[in-house]
Amino acid sequence: MSQTIIIIGGGAAGFFTAIRAAECDPSAQVVILEKSKDVLGKVKVSGGGRCNLTHACFVPRELSKFYPRGEKELLGPFNRFACGDTIDWFEKRGVPTKIEEDGRMFPTSDDSQTVIDCLWSAARKAGVKVYTNTPLKNIKAPTQAGKTWVIETNNQTLHAHKVMLATGSSPSMWDMLAKLGHQIVPPVPSLFTFNIKDARLSDLLGVSVPLAEVQIEGQKLRSSGPLLITHWGLSGPAILKLSAWGARELAALNYRFTVRVNWIMAKTESTREDLEALKQEDGRKMVMANPQFGLANRLWKRLVQAAGIREDKRWADLSKKEIQALAEELTQGRFQVNGKSIFKEEFVTAGGVDLKEVDFKTFESKLFPGLFFAGEVLNIDAITGGFNFQAAWTGGWIAGEAMARLEG
Repeated sequence: MSQTIIIIGGGAAGFFTAIRAAECDPSAQVVILEKSKDVLGKVKVSGGGRCNLTHACFVPRELSKFYPRGEKELLGPFNRFACGDTIDWFEKRGVPTKIEEDGRMFPTSDDSQTVIDCLWSAARKAGVKVYTNTPLKNIKAPTQAGKTWVIETNNQTLHAHKVMLATGSSPSMWDMLAKLGHQIVPPVPSLFTFNIKDARLSDLLGVSVPLAEVQIEGQKLRSSGPLLITHWGLSGPAILKLSAWGARELAALNYRFTVRVNWIMAKTESTREDLEALKQEDGRKMVMANPQFGLANRLWKRLVQAAGIREDKRWADLSKKEIQALAEELTQGRFQVNGKSIFKEEFVTAGGVDLKEVDFKTFESKLFPGLFFAGEVLNIDAITGGFNFQAAWTGGWIAGEAMARLEG
């Protein structure tokens, strides 16, 4: 007798699960239910519409380190299906990829529609049925062995031998799961930028630093990478990584804290020595008109001003106190953060189904046989760079295989 497999959620994880399940069990009836009018919405907008498919990180243990939540749990799954497998899967289906300088991987078309078309084509070929505008109203577990899952939508009741929840960050889905008996880790935002009102940053929109270090005062949280000044404060990979690793701690602080910025990735003492050398070698030059350490002219001027150095000062005229103040401004500038801003469409949530309740050999619930999870419905998230999609592809592949092959 053929089995019915229902996937709730038509995103990356849902499509990948459905395709794999249908390919492994061609006799199964595999159905995707999507609440909105379109599927693969996050794929569409990812990477500015280019779709950051995955990352050029091909060692499972290294790959798992990019996940603030899920590092330990994903190590096994990544040994079965990881970035190289994703690239291979898409390339075999007519979507060649390319690696950018920062390791992110995109289709060579630079168009997310290429990825969407590929997933649609693979789903159709495998016989997957897709229903849009079909929100889930309720889900009921089998009452006894041999019974099916009951899926209630807005206009019909369906029965399934296996159910996959790939709904992304969904409070309504988490509520349903909590009622069933699953533990839900309360969701908080991850991957956000810092709101800072500070004269040193005002009107510097778009100024960037290729490598800076940021750390939260009073916490062990720190990260490094490119830093970008925006109209609301600070952004860029260094900030986004920090927000991901510190998602829960920063939520507990109500997004009000002090961040220290090392603009030049150098120690204060060695920077002071460099500035004293400039005093000797470039004494006649004006400090403000003579940017150092590769900093943009406008940012340099602001930091010089913040150190209390007047515009008419030459290097030779700097006092020890002024040199020390500038060294500190360059290497440990303190900025008050008051709130956060969501990072474009890359918004990610930390929280979801407690990972202790999931078998990561199959992505099946330990509490309810026949119930599977993939993607951000789980308490798994990553920093930006294609890693969240990779977790979706990996979970979908393994769960789809398990749903097709396990006894119902």
